[in-house]
Amino acid sequence: MPNLIAIVGRPNVGKSAVFNRIAGKRIAIVHDEPGVTRDRVSATVDWHGESFELVDTGGIGLLKGEKTDDPITKAALVQVQVAVESAQVIILVVDAKEGLMPLDREVADQLREAGKPVVIAVNKVDNRSNEPAAGEFDALGFESVCHLSAMHDTGIKPLVKTALRYLPEAEQASVPESGEGEPPMSTPEPLKLAIVGRPNVGKSSIINSLIRSDRVIVNDMPGTTRDAVDVPFTVETEGRHQDFLLIDTAGLRKRARIGDSLEFYSAKRAETSIGRADLALLVLDAEMGITEQDKKIGDLITKRKKACIVLVNKWDLVEPHLSEARKEERKRRKKRTGQSTEADKPMLTLAEFGEWVQEQLFFLSYAPVIFSSAKSGFNLDRLLEVIRYVQDQWQQTVPTALLNRVLHEAIEQQQPVSVTGERLKFYYATQKQTAPPTFLLFVNRDELLSEAYTKYLAREIRNAFGFEGCPITLIAKPRPRAVDPIREDEAGKVSKGSKPTAKAGISKRSGRQRKR
Repeated sequence: MPNLIAIVGRPNVGKSAVFNRIAGKRIAIVHDEPGVTRDRVSATVDWHGESFELVDTGGIGLLKGEKTDDPITKAALVQVQVAVESAQVIILVVDAKEGLMPLDREVADQLREAGKPVVIAVNKVDNRSNEPAAGEFDALGFESVCHLSAMHDTGIKPLVKTALRYLPEAEQASVPESGEGEPPMSTPEPLKLAIVGRPNVGKSSIINSLIRSDRVIVNDMPGTTRDAVDVPFTVETEGRHQDFLLIDTAGLRKRARIGDSLEFYSAKRAETSIGRADLALLVLDAEMGITEQDKKIGDLITKRKKACIVLVNKWDLVEPHLSEARKEERKRRKKRTGQSTEADKPMLTLAEFGEWVQEQLFFLSYAPVIFSSAKSGFNLDRLLEVIRYVQDQWQQTVPTALLNRVLHEAIEQQQPVSVTGERLKFYYATQKQTAPPTFLLFVNRDELLSEAYTKYLAREIRNAFGFEGCPITLIAKPRPRAVDPIREDEAGKVSKGSKPTAKAGISKRSGRQRKR
């Protein structure tokens, strides 16, 4: 595990701005509103060859002995405490413009009790007028005090350099003395899994249930999660060690309902998380059913060409109603004289509900549907199995010969229809890449390959090779156009106008020019 540096302080002193500067990218949301950061937001930083984990935390807004009835504030303070206990070094951010506040002294006392090295980061020293106030923070009694401005990106390097001095030396990997032996195997990148969906469908609860820890804050109030929170997660089953990176995201509302800039940036972070993920877990609410916003989020996943699993959460709230519905259905069948139609029959099984979900999300028909409950833990083991299976499908490589055999049979079974009257000719196909699975189809003219026939070929590929949970991309590539014949005379000069020769690299059959 890498060394950990935690950033703490009272609300609205610029902790997230300092975090983003050290991380070198905008990860945590920066906003003038106090209390924006709630969860622990982390990033792995490689600073001139030294790697460490950097953690941003929510603001400590309570004095000693002071209590609050706000459950989110309580949960945020717990997250701060966990970060402080886990860290090797703590950066205490304070505000030079406001000067030394009683709450700064309170936070400093709490950190002193923790017994960890503390570096004071006096933020917002934007000009010389703020320097006298910055000197007040020497009274906190810590040895290392750094002046900086996260807004203007000044003083960040001395701050990090100071914090790194307190880190314990990283353990060096053992190397055979003889210098022989196989080189160490590179660690595969963890599968990045973005948990997305509408607000309050249980995204954070699913992460906490999977890792069996209160890693992210859970509350019934929509909009609890604001930042995109990365949570490393390791699964070991049957001797198989697998690393995941779970990305908890803010709930995606309709754009018309986004009320302020804070919610806007939260939504943008969630959309960005889909882009950087390998697999998206689309979470639905079993009680609410499938809404128009669920479909829009699913469409966003397909446009980004991401692997997908549909998770219907809160199934424990629906199952009791289904049991009663089954009893009522049996009673009605006894009294019923005529036979009911299929449309009159209620959906009483998981299979029927699964089919209904795939009908509603027809553009995600390739995505498996899992019913679960983050609260009770129902089917979460099954979810992990499906995630690993989809990951294998995501990275699957199809042999070229086998691919061409399947496509040849598909084309023989159903010939493409041409609107212009010109026949579409296929030459061969090959897999261009995995993740997402992408195939090149070499044809005579790419514009003759219609969208409907592309979907047909993708369906045949899926039937033959699986790719469950993965979008399949087909790219038509036209055969290169015939060029003017090229020849070399005895002097070695190149001229045009002669018939193609073997020396020019073009056969008689392929050298015939086509009028466009």
